[in-house]
Amino acid sequence: MRDRAPIFVVGSARSGNTLLYHLLLSSGHFPQYRTEPVVFDVLIPRFGDFRHRRNREELMKYWVRSTQCRLTGLDPQQITDRVLNKISTGGDFLSTVMEEMAQAKGYKRWAVWGPDNLLHMRAIKSQIPKALFIHVIRDGRDVAYALHTKGFIRPFPWDRQHRLLVSALHWRWKVQTGRRSGRELGEDYIEIRFEDLVLKPQQTLDQVGEFIGLPLDYDHIQSSQLGVVSTPNTSFPSELRSGSFEPVGRWKKQLSTEEVQQLESLIGDELEELQYPLCGPNPQKPHLRLRTLRAIYPPFYSLKEWSRLKTPLGRFVNMSRLVLQS
Repeated sequence: MRDRAPIFVVGSARSGNTLLYHLLLSSGHFPQYRTEPVVFDVLIPRFGDFRHRRNREELMKYWVRSTQCRLTGLDPQQITDRVLNKISTGGDFLSTVMEEMAQAKGYKRWAVWGPDNLLHMRAIKSQIPKALFIHVIRDGRDVAYALHTKGFIRPFPWDRQHRLLVSALHWRWKVQTGRRSGRELGEDYIEIRFEDLVLKPQQTLDQVGEFIGLPLDYDHIQSSQLGVVSTPNTSFPSELRSGSFEPVGRWKKQLSTEEVQQLESLIGDELEELQYPLCGPNPQKPHLRLRTLRAIYPPFYSLKEWSRLKTPLGRFVNMSRLVLQS
């Protein structure tokens, strides 16, 4: 039944994933789990094939010490017994944890978020067949500026002066990868725009609600205001303090004409496909350096992701997102 299906909120970082997820939590229909499960992007690469009991045992040694475990409110020993005896995939693990938590708190379904799940939708769908995916898409110029400001995307040392452009290419790679997977998922995948979520919240929530089989009332959600629904998760806290917070079209004020032209020469085709208007009718043809960046970075991101999932290098994945308690 669609109204019981688990929900995955996905999208490039700084695109409004957290906002939509917290709107869903504020609706009162999902257990509050305000963290990323990091199953497909961290736990599976680090601990390997969950069909092997030794890998499951190693997983649980770490997971029961994590914030992810503590926030479920579940008994660590009870969930450990379930994992050791009844799961064989990362999807089984996530479903077991989330279903146990939902049932314990009186809910009929669950939802999770995490930008990197965008890259794993095929695997998630194969392991959790009922899963529904909501892809939040935001103007790549705003995303690039936010990623650049936070320093989230690390270019090669010789490209540090091009961090803004590399951030835009990362957005383009993520969005294109997600949309390709989404086409394979058919009616179990939907795209919404961050800008619509901010400027037309009830209309956008109606679209989401129809997709997930659940009415979503914005006025009711506003009365709860969990997490970033109350206090935005922004890369620009000074705007909040000054009362000038405007998350839509920030790039128009903050980026120079030259920076906008460079961005549009790199990602203008994707922006136009997504119906984000460009500043000029025809973006400039990228010069050699920009063409080189566009040729190098997307394949590098794909190779990096493949290596993490398909080679022993995954064992060295950064575990910092599995926040361990002392």
